[in-house]
Amino acid sequence: MVLSISGVVLLAIIVFLFFRKDGLKASHAIVCSLFGFFVAGTAIAPSIKAGSASLASLLGGIKF
Repeated sequence: MVLSISGVVLLAIIVFLFFRKDGLKASHAIVCSLFGFFVAGTAIAPSIKAGSASLASLLGGIKF
């Protein structure tokens, strides 16, 4: 649950920065959001979730 909320917040910040700096139109952000919601309802959603959890684990294990 924490990873999901953190991921959503991170993606929201990225979309906001694109909107403010790179000229992302509101319609593009809406389409991206809808695409994400529709992908979450498909059979590939568990694979995407497992891949993002694996990537978060990999990044969390990096020592500086």
